[in-house]
Amino acid sequence: MKQYNRSNFHKHTFCIFRQITATEETSLNFTYKSKSGSEYCFTEQGVYRRSSHWGRAAKCRWILSETTAYKNQNVVCGYANWTDFYTNNETAALFFITLDLTQQKVSYQHKDASNDQERLLRTASETAKRIKEIKNILYQDDWAKYLDIVNVEKARTQLLEELVNTETPW
Repeated sequence: MKQYNRSNFHKHTFCIFRQITATEETSLNFTYKSKSGSEYCFTEQGVYRRSSHWGRAAKCRWILSETTAYKNQNVVCGYANWTDFYTNNETAALFFITLDLTQQKVSYQHKDASNDQERLLRTASETAKRIKEIKNILYQDDWAKYLDIVNVEKARTQLLEELVNTETPW
């Protein structure tokens, strides 16, 4: 597996950054500023990134693991270890979807971040499209009025499991 550091972490990578608190952020010395305005503080173990844009950044997919609700254009600081970076290729099936029904959260992970080899892998664009469909079922009820169902929650759970674990189109 490729090892990442301050000189190559920004080249075609996927990473989930952990959002840090404002208190943690005040002690940081950001030494690099990108053309897009993101600021970086490098350590031996990883990198802190302060930015107003998360998700797709240049040729990378950097997600912010939210501890609070986040909206693009708000400046937020996140941290990731060098070992949290994985190779990203837009045309390769590298990603799998995770769904937590109790928390009502959907996300995606890189295949190398898990030992579970049984997950259905998709490309980045397929994953994004499927997550959009999952969110529609998870957060809305409009879809249910077109179906002849008795128990909406049971149908929701079944549909969500199919969307996560199969390639069946919705």
